[in-house]
Amino acid sequence: MSASYARVWIPDVEEVWKSAELTKDYRQGDGVLQLQLEDGKELEYKLDPKTNNLPHLRNPDILVGENDLTALSYLHEPAVLHNLKVRFIDSKLIYTYCGIVLVAINPYETLPIYGTDIINAYSGQNMGDMDPHIFAVAEEAYKQMARDERNQSIIVSGESGAGKTVSAKYAMRYFATVSGSASEANVEEKVLASNPIMESIGNAKTTRNDNSSRFGKYIEIGFDKKYRIIGANMRTYLLEKSRVVFQADEERNYHIFYQLCASAHLPEFKALKLGEPNTQSYVSRIWLLHCSNDVILFLFSLQPNNGHLSVFCELMGVTYQDMSHWLCHKKLKTATETYIKPIPKLQAINARDALAKHIYAKLFNWIVDHVNKALHSTVKQHSFIGVLDIYGFETFEINSFEQFCINYANEKLQQQFNMHVFKLEQEEYMKEQIPWTLIDFYDNQPCINLIEAKMGILDLLDEECKMPKGSDDSWAQKLYNTHLKTCALFEKPRMSNKAFIIQHFADKVEYQCDGFLEKNKDTVNEEQIHVLKASKFDLLVELFQDEEKATSPTGAALAIGGRTRLSVKPDKNKAGQASKEHKKTVGLQFRNSLQLLMETLNATTPHYVRCIKPNDYKYAFTFDPKRAVQQLRACGVLETIRISAAGFPSRWTYQEFFSRYRVLMKQKDVLTDKKMTCKNVLEKLVQDPDKYQFGKTKIFFRAGQVAYLEKLRADKLRAACIRIQKTIRCWLARKKYLRMKHAATTIQRYVRGYQARCLAKFLRRTRAAIIIQKYQRMYVQRTCYKRKQAAALVMQCILRAYMARQLYKALLREHKAIIIQKMVRGWLARQWFKRTLEAIVYLQCCVRRMRAKRELKKLKIEARSVEHFKKLNIGMENKIMQLQRRIDDQNKENRVVSERLNSLEVSHAAESERLRVELTRLRGAEEDAKNNANKVTSLLEELERLRKDLQNTRKEKKAIEDWAQTYQDEMEKMISELKEQNHLLKNEKNDLNRLIQEQSQQWTEKMQRALKEETQQLENDLNEERSRYQNLLTEHLRLEEKYDDLKEEITLAVNVPKPGHRRTDSTHSSNESEYTYNSEFAESEEGTRGGEDASKAILDMSLFLKLQKRVSELEQEKQSLQNELDRREEQFQRARARDDEEHKKARSAELEYESLKRQELESENKKLKHDLNEMRQSLRGSAEAGSAAPGSPAYTVLLDQLNASNEELEVRKEEVLILRSQLVSQKEAMQHKATMTEPLPYIEDVQKLTDAKEISQAYMGLKETNRFTRRPTEVNELVSRLRSPFPDYHKLNEDGELWLVYEGLKETNRLLESQLQAQRRSHENEVEVLRGELQSVKEENNRQQQLLAQNLQLPPEARIEASLQHEITRLTNENLELHSDDPKEYKAYRISMLRRMVDLMEQLEKQDKTVRKLKKQLKVFAKKINDLEGGQMDVSPGQTADEPVHPVNIPRREKDFQGMLEYKKEDELKLVKNLILELKPRGVAVNLIPGLPAYILFMCLRHADYINDDQKVRSLLTSAINSIKKILKKRGDDFETVSFWLSNTCRFLHCLKQYSGDEQFMKHNTPKQNDHCLSNFDLAEYRQVLSDLAIQIYQQLIKCMENILQPMIVSGMLEHETIQGVSGVKPTGLRKRTSSIADEGTYTLDSIIRQLNSFHSIMCQHGTDPELIKQVVKQQFYVIGAVTLNNLLLRKDMCSWSKGMQIRYSVTLETRADLRITARVCGALKPVLWPPELIVAGLVFIPAEVIIAKNHFFFSVQIVKVLNLYTPVNAFEERVSVLFIRTIQTRLRDRKESPQLLMDTKLIYPVTFPFNPSSLALETIQIPGSLNVGFLTRV
Repeated sequence: MSASYARVWIPDVEEVWKSAELTKDYRQGDGVLQLQLEDGKELEYKLDPKTNNLPHLRNPDILVGENDLTALSYLHEPAVLHNLKVRFIDSKLIYTYCGIVLVAINPYETLPIYGTDIINAYSGQNMGDMDPHIFAVAEEAYKQMARDERNQSIIVSGESGAGKTVSAKYAMRYFATVSGSASEANVEEKVLASNPIMESIGNAKTTRNDNSSRFGKYIEIGFDKKYRIIGANMRTYLLEKSRVVFQADEERNYHIFYQLCASAHLPEFKALKLGEPNTQSYVSRIWLLHCSNDVILFLFSLQPNNGHLSVFCELMGVTYQDMSHWLCHKKLKTATETYIKPIPKLQAINARDALAKHIYAKLFNWIVDHVNKALHSTVKQHSFIGVLDIYGFETFEINSFEQFCINYANEKLQQQFNMHVFKLEQEEYMKEQIPWTLIDFYDNQPCINLIEAKMGILDLLDEECKMPKGSDDSWAQKLYNTHLKTCALFEKPRMSNKAFIIQHFADKVEYQCDGFLEKNKDTVNEEQIHVLKASKFDLLVELFQDEEKATSPTGAALAIGGRTRLSVKPDKNKAGQASKEHKKTVGLQFRNSLQLLMETLNATTPHYVRCIKPNDYKYAFTFDPKRAVQQLRACGVLETIRISAAGFPSRWTYQEFFSRYRVLMKQKDVLTDKKMTCKNVLEKLVQDPDKYQFGKTKIFFRAGQVAYLEKLRADKLRAACIRIQKTIRCWLARKKYLRMKHAATTIQRYVRGYQARCLAKFLRRTRAAIIIQKYQRMYVQRTCYKRKQAAALVMQCILRAYMARQLYKALLREHKAIIIQKMVRGWLARQWFKRTLEAIVYLQCCVRRMRAKRELKKLKIEARSVEHFKKLNIGMENKIMQLQRRIDDQNKENRVVSERLNSLEVSHAAESERLRVELTRLRGAEEDAKNNANKVTSLLEELERLRKDLQNTRKEKKAIEDWAQTYQDEMEKMISELKEQNHLLKNEKNDLNRLIQEQSQQWTEKMQRALKEETQQLENDLNEERSRYQNLLTEHLRLEEKYDDLKEEITLAVNVPKPGHRRTDSTHSSNESEYTYNSEFAESEEGTRGGEDASKAILDMSLFLKLQKRVSELEQEKQSLQNELDRREEQFQRARARDDEEHKKARSAELEYESLKRQELESENKKLKHDLNEMRQSLRGSAEAGSAAPGSPAYTVLLDQLNASNEELEVRKEEVLILRSQLVSQKEAMQHKATMTEPLPYIEDVQKLTDAKEISQAYMGLKETNRFTRRPTEVNELVSRLRSPFPDYHKLNEDGELWLVYEGLKETNRLLESQLQAQRRSHENEVEVLRGELQSVKEENNRQQQLLAQNLQLPPEARIEASLQHEITRLTNENLELHSDDPKEYKAYRISMLRRMVDLMEQLEKQDKTVRKLKKQLKVFAKKINDLEGGQMDVSPGQTADEPVHPVNIPRREKDFQGMLEYKKEDELKLVKNLILELKPRGVAVNLIPGLPAYILFMCLRHADYINDDQKVRSLLTSAINSIKKILKKRGDDFETVSFWLSNTCRFLHCLKQYSGDEQFMKHNTPKQNDHCLSNFDLAEYRQVLSDLAIQIYQQLIKCMENILQPMIVSGMLEHETIQGVSGVKPTGLRKRTSSIADEGTYTLDSIIRQLNSFHSIMCQHGTDPELIKQVVKQQFYVIGAVTLNNLLLRKDMCSWSKGMQIRYSVTLETRADLRITARVCGALKPVLWPPELIVAGLVFIPAEVIIAKNHFFFSVQIVKVLNLYTPVNAFEERVSVLFIRTIQTRLRDRKESPQLLMDTKLIYPVTFPFNPSSLALETIQIPGSLNVGFLTRV
């Protein structure tokens, strides 16, 4: 304190205590301290001149926020208050230890720290190992009860609203969850369910708490010898009855009344006639709601039939007259007479209120009694844990009788608490052999004597109540006279004569005397009680059946007001009896019950929970220091601190002291004995020996010594840091200087060299420049001369060339002009001719098109008429065929005509040549005739005529050119418009394409995201479904084990009274099956019933009957489900039959077509069957000839069949055409019929024909046929015209018939082409079908040959069975084919086949019986023959007695081993016993092939399948499964055993899949392995059973692994220092945690790694699948990560920088272990890695966004929790700032996630068993003799 900068606490009016720092050294005698507050303000603090006490010193920062207040070096009030505030406000921690007390601050907010995961985390942990919690206190009580065999109690106290009731409920929930129930009655649920009932009738809203308990309760939770809950009992104390009739402002009555009023609308509450709460006087009472002031007003105004009183009497079942009379009158008794007198209004109101309070108190006690009856158990209670939820110390502005009793109870509890603390301190000192010095502590026995001693306050109060005219004033005067001068704890207020003050342990309290006597008497009018006893309501009579008479204590009458005298004399005996049975006062009852409570608590080990209310406004995480200090003083926390501080509050083990303060020791001080090392060092560090004491295992320090040692440690570390910094800075500076010096010299060297090189370069450049100039000048002059010479020559050359080119161009231009003129003139003439011709042709086309359109329109109008359509369709199909034939005839005629035309052309050519010769001759004659004058006139006339024709032609040409020009302009305009539209459409198209591409890309991305999300969701759903299914398997296994245990218990109970031993059939277990639970249960039920008569006295059959009832219910449910299934099947069959009938009706129009098709298919099917039979016969005849080679009978049959099929193809084409024509005609008939009857089917048929394009084709063909048939001459004429060399198109197309003919021909050609294509397709399909049939026949042939070869290898008795199986398979395939062809025929065929199969099976069974019978006879005969031969050998005359018989070894030829093992039926138990039950994995199984038992079982199973013995297969599988379950139940805790059978079960499952015959499992098989596939049985159901068994074994393996790893994880991952010296142990308080520092036998990280490697090596040795090993390793890492994280979140001392480094290093070592794990498996360790990273991130101020992004897979509450828990271990570390935590919390607020804090350590990932085929051949497996299975025979 003398040094400056020391921090102290000074008193403050607002904050109670304020922190300050000493700015000037303090010297002895100084009266003023120079201080500086935290806000920088200077302050002079004056010391008290009387005491001269210095202010309290402040603890070091590293001790602030500790879990235990006793860990603080300076123990005083400001230190406690500050530590609680830091934990509550900054770290959001509401629980703190204070020695043996748990301080709980109400957060006024729901926190996620009370779930089942938190309960499991605290279960089994030591109290100091985890952070403070109500569950830690409950676990400590539960553990001490089991360990010390002593009853426990948890005392929960505090102010109203501090959270007492909630804390008590959480403690009871912990007991209910951890211990469970010992019976099926679920007592723990009843205990928890009683809380809402008691809260509704005993809790109310006050100004301090919305759910304040207005009574005290002590619940005893009973446990049996196994420490499971068997029952409970509740005791209540001091119910606040006055609240029933009076509530202060802003307070309410008990909750039950508001709940009743809120439920008034329900039918069951209608009879109560309830109203709104604000309409009731008391706002209360079931029957009392109507007993209000109105009743009293009515009584004094004498108004009859008051409604409220009538309802009250009706509900209570009493008479209206009696109740109304005794509410206004009372009876007074004297020695001789009895008087009835009216009472004043005030007394009547008080009497009414007293009656209401009395009724409610009776009802409250009745409910408590019935709750206790419900919680009572018939099992004997072994121990109990009591939970006391009682009111804390109370002081209000007006304190009355209730506050007096409450504070009296708290005085007793505080006394018990002080004595317990004192006792524990004394025991600790005696245990460590520390000299015990008497500690002065506050003893409140004088205050208790003031209240309860003789002539105490309660005694005087009871005495005053007995006085006839006793009053509150007279009682107050007696108190003044008795205690005012004799007791220092009793005071009288200055300004009042009706109050008194008591100095309690917590504070002074002033009590008002008004109402003390009335509340203490608690008197009720006796006559009113009699009226209630006469009620018709049974419950009311039950409440008052033991009611004592409520008379005045003196029995005298009160002379108040007028009275009426009665002539009734009292019974003397009854009067004397009543005078003796005075009612006990409330104070006396409370004192007795409190005394009983204290005796109970003293007989138990108490645990204390002190609840603190942080503020009066119920604000979440708001801390009011004034209110907190008041409660800390009142609840005894500060007294605990004072007692601890008076001795040696700080206690360290020698190991912890050595680990923490090793830095203060020199190397020479460290000895092998750490205890002596600590003693020597401590004597040097602390000079005063009174400041510490050495115990046996601990060092005890006075207050402040730990802070002094921490200061020395911090100074040493700071000096070491400074020295390290000095050395490093010196090294860095020197290194920097040397580096700079070397750089300077290097720079100088390079600069000087650069300058020298520059000078040399300059000299060289100067000399080079002179030489360059010389040569450059010479070059310039020479170049100039040459350039001038070349220019002169070029100019001459260019000029001469130019002149020559000009001459040449002139000549060439003239020549080309002449050629162009010639060509242009010719081209213009040709263009004019072409345009003229095209215009003429176009005009003709347009005119003819117009006429054709008119004709087409007429034809369409005619075609639309129904009559015309009918006429056209008459005989259409026949005409089509005729048309086809006529077309063929026409084609023939066309060919003939074409030939004739060719001949005519030849003759025409000859004629033309002749005419040409003649023309030449005539021309010559014409020349001769020109001279003739007579021909001139005719020639002139001809010339005139030609001129006129020419003029007409020119006019026509002009008109045509004008029209062509107009048309061309229009076309150009139209083309331009079309181009514009095309351009716009192209733009729109491009835009649409771009938009479509964008949308397509968006949709593609969206679909990819959706697909990814859907895939992820499906994977999650699949994992959830797997997990759910595997959990159900686990639950099924648990129930199965429970059932087996119960079955064994019942069997033992039945067999107990029976002497002797009864054997069981050895074959019983082998015939069991896990699918026969009902039969087993029925057998056990019969056995139980048989034994029930013999042991009724000792056997409890309730559970058995319950199970029997459950089984019967399940059977009934099964029967009902079966009936429902049958009913549904019948409904389905009826609906199907109805649909078939409707379908038949709908298809009535196609019956003929289907009949034709069916007949055709039947004939084809018969033909194919015939061919198949021939093929089978040929195959049977040539089975030994090998494959179907050319020339073999099978090959010949196939060729014949193929040829026949090709021949039939042409015939079927014609049949198809005929069928098509018949179909069309039938449809026409149906259409005509439908037209007359039903129009709708007609439309459908027409639509079908329209869809098939048959109508249009038929119509067009018919039209063209009719046209050609009507005008054949025109056709011939057209053909001849077209064939002519110069056809006249104008004449041909005069009426547009040329186009019509052309269109008709096109349609005809299309029809013919479509028919031809249809025929071609049908032909190709038929060919493909025939090819497929041919291929199938080939495959069938090969398969039949293989089967025949296999059958020949089988034994004779198995050949018949194999042939039957093959025949059944063949028939099944034929059934499927027939089913696809015709359902009716298939049904009949199926019935016949079933009958045939039944007959075959019956014959087979008869043959089997016959064979077995013959075998038995053969064995008997063989035995007889052997006996006879043995007898003959004995009497053989050819052998003498002296001749020895030498055994002869007959060598056997080795056969190929087929991978099967044969065993006898009676050896099955021996097989299971030697191979499963007695096989030791650590013994014989170590040297075996991995999975050898599985291979052996499968080979045995193969043989059973080979001989087709279903009973043997079922028995072997069932025995193996049951035996594996049995061995796991017996040795389920052995990891090696479980791993061994997990590997073998998976291998057995893989073998069943690999050799099942399914193609999906045969991909990796060898041909030999495919030959070993199962042939007779489908074991898919057993594969599922084995998969379920493998899942159960896997879960058992994980549980076994968890049980081994669980004790190692916390010690190895958190407590063990992997990096020595990085972290140190901080000071701890009274709750010392278990530490693993250098303790022998504790687990380290190496232990975990060794154990993980052991697991891995065991699984690899057993041949476990690699994928399964990965899943196991992933589960191991998850368990390690989850347990580590959960303990990290619940241990504040582990959240530090140094511990984070340790964890990261540990995880790195763990992942580098030899486990061959993948990154996906390492991801399970993320929960361990992120908290250290998060802490480091908070320290170096990484942005919040980065932290959130890196920790997105964790909950927000976990991230904030880790940051809040961070605690510095050393003085130079910094805390995570509150602002940073708030920033993270704000950013995480938008997350939608579960508020779960801890990870589920019981979570088991769903396991999968990927198929892993074995490459090991079964025939190569050798069975060692160590397995003792020599009875197995290799096949």
